[in-house]
Amino acid sequence: MKILTSTDDLAEVCKTARKSDFVALDTEFMRERTFWSQLCLIQMATNDVEAIIDPLADGLDLEPFLDLLRESSIIKVFHAARQDMEIFYSLLGEVPYPIFDSQIAAMAAGLGDSIGYDKLVRALLDINVDKGSRFTDWARRPLSKKQLSYALADVTHLRDLYPILVKKLQDQNRSHWLDEEMEILANPDIYSFKPENAWKRMKIRKYTDKWLAIMAQLSKWREEEAQRLDRPRNRILKDDAIYEIATQEPTSVEALARLRAIPKGFERSRSAESLLQIVKTALSDPKKYAPKVDMPKRNPAGLGPVVEMLKVLLKIRAQEIGVAPRLIANSADIERLAADDEADIPALKGWRRKEFGLDALQMKAGNIGLRLKNGVIVLERY
Repeated sequence: MKILTSTDDLAEVCKTARKSDFVALDTEFMRERTFWSQLCLIQMATNDVEAIIDPLADGLDLEPFLDLLRESSIIKVFHAARQDMEIFYSLLGEVPYPIFDSQIAAMAAGLGDSIGYDKLVRALLDINVDKGSRFTDWARRPLSKKQLSYALADVTHLRDLYPILVKKLQDQNRSHWLDEEMEILANPDIYSFKPENAWKRMKIRKYTDKWLAIMAQLSKWREEEAQRLDRPRNRILKDDAIYEIATQEPTSVEALARLRAIPKGFERSRSAESLLQIVKTALSDPKKYAPKVDMPKRNPAGLGPVVEMLKVLLKIRAQEIGVAPRLIANSADIERLAADDEADIPALKGWRRKEFGLDALQMKAGNIGLRLKNGVIVLERY
């Protein structure tokens, strides 16, 4: 096990790693009290390299490692990649690509719904992962040998899982399934924290210009404050408070103090002054400050039976191909599909369309039905 604390050592290890066609990666970070993730460790493994990078080491320049991430000929292997990708995106200013997410690969191979890393290691490598160091304070130095061994095992096991999962997908002719999913995961918009887009993480509860304008502008302000102060969003203002302010439209300290979701005394703070000004500005021209949001279409009457039949079809097809139904479509997707043959949902795109979407459309057209055969529901094609 090699702990890399100098730029020269890092460059040498990365030079060796570049000879491989893939590198298994993981990170350890702290974020409980901050907006930005504090990167504490980076683990990497290939068939020739097993290393831990200490990004907190004095004088360490991560550029040799970042160059490795930029290398398009090397597949970056993660498990449940999103948080790691978010960190690397912030360091690189771009998404490292190509990527392979072992959790999504396992789902595509029929190994379970959002299977955890330890369960996947046990299932494919017959190894029990030691969880003893999972909740370590990774920012504290020095780290113990046990902590470092735990951290390194995350990528050495991942390195060994990768070829097994690749073969499973190839044997099932599902490699293209994963390619489609990785294209989605590589979308930089997923990892961007632009304040003007912060409202997109919120639930749309009303579609009036005034409600949307206040909600969007407060979400932007909160995002800016959270980033500036490096504090979690809910430490600045909770979602429920934004929703209530958008509904009640307070423009005075007294009105703000009456809101249940506002902490006691908040109305006397400097933040409250900024917040009230934002509300007034949004109300001065709601159409200008409201984001463009399409009101969802009302489902036609009597759609319930169609939804239920499509859910049964989904269960049958998922069972036939050996994957979790949720990987193909969720309940909201099914409802949209029941109402609209051209719904913009994953189930009508790519491999999902072939495995389920086309049959769903045929069922809606009356060309596929359901019947009982020896106590089992089967598809009947007409």
